[in-house]
Amino acid sequence: MPVAQRRAQVVWEGNLVGGGGTLRVGSEAFGPLPITWAARTERPDGKTSPEELIAAAHAGCYAMALSHTLTQRGTPPSQLEVSAVCSLDRVEGRLKITTMALEVRGRVPGLSQSEFEDAARQAEQGCPVSNALRNNVDIRVRATLEV
Repeated sequence: MPVAQRRAQVVWEGNLVGGGGTLRVGSEAFGPLPITWAARTERPDGKTSPEELIAAAHAGCYAMALSHTLTQRGTPPSQLEVSAVCSLDRVEGRLKITTMALEVRGRVPGLSQSEFEDAARQAEQGCPVSNALRNNVDIRVRATLEV
């Protein structure tokens, strides 16, 4: 039995390039959001894309994983700021999500930069979204401790 299941739905109208869709999430925490091919490969213009949504999911999941890792080590963070960049590239003539770059800046009293980097690496290994992407997407983490 799953610990949790979350839902999302897209209604798409028209062809790939000229069409568009509306994305809704089951929690109703946001949305509905417009989603288009142009937002995915050109300019977002206020619309979203699968890559943006994956980046958002990864940033949120990783922030939770790092907070947990630091707390387990006895150094809970006062603040973590995580940004994620999901890259869509052409590989052998097909589109593929190739890279997820996570950048975290943190305020963690009593921790050194090297300890923060070690915790950041450990958290990435335990992050459920990282683990869903692992072996298919190059995940890069850059961690900076702020004083």
